[in-house]
Amino acid sequence: MTPFLLREVEGVGSWQDLWLRGGFPDSFLARDDEASSDWRRDFIRTFLERDIPSFGYSIPSPIMERLWRLLAHSQGQTLNFSKLAGAADLSVPTLKKYLTILEQTSMVRLLRSFERNLKRRLVKSPKVYLRDTGILHSLLEIETYDDLLAHPVNGPSWEAFGLENIVAAMPRHRPSFFRTSNGAEIDLVMERGREIEVFEFKLSKAPKPSRGFHQLCKELRPAKSWVIAPVDETYAYSQDITVAAPEVLRSRSGCG
Repeated sequence: MTPFLLREVEGVGSWQDLWLRGGFPDSFLARDDEASSDWRRDFIRTFLERDIPSFGYSIPSPIMERLWRLLAHSQGQTLNFSKLAGAADLSVPTLKKYLTILEQTSMVRLLRSFERNLKRRLVKSPKVYLRDTGILHSLLEIETYDDLLAHPVNGPSWEAFGLENIVAAMPRHRPSFFRTSNGAEIDLVMERGREIEVFEFKLSKAPKPSRGFHQLCKELRPAKSWVIAPVDETYAYSQDITVAAPEVLRSRSGCG
């Protein structure tokens, strides 16, 4: 089971609380941010020292913790396996093994590149996300909402928050991202057969879709195009693009 999603906490807490604290029940429902942060630090330690060995993996916890923190600093970036392996003091095969463990335990998502026969040079490396934003914030020592808004990771964290809710709400779709070699990008493509929906994530009260997003939408011709932003209400940005408030993520059918 995944941690709490936004649709599961209606009437219990705000999307701001869920974004900051993450979806693990004891973290989200803690009496205050300090208690939530304490719980997540304990969880990280327990996961490294007890849970991973219980799965049959013999990995020194300091090595896995260092990798986990490096991944937190790489949130939302495309993976350079050689560079990350060097920073973690691991071989590339060992790095990939450890990433597989983190994927299989639902701690990390490697978002694959969109695959379709288009006449473009596409970025093929996956993007990496820590799936639970509360765990991400603890690894980066972010304890309050104000800390989060002031931190450089706030954009990639917002992206992960929206992405996880959308992927869970559209289980029959295949998620990917689309980035060309010249930098044009769609943050999330949800594909089911020949029908696709596309998403861009903007941490702005006045979001403006990027030029690359407009260009690639014309090329892909998605059934729906969304910008997920912390706005007060959902509205039509243009004839083809809808800016969606976080409340849209509460509904399974809100984004597709």
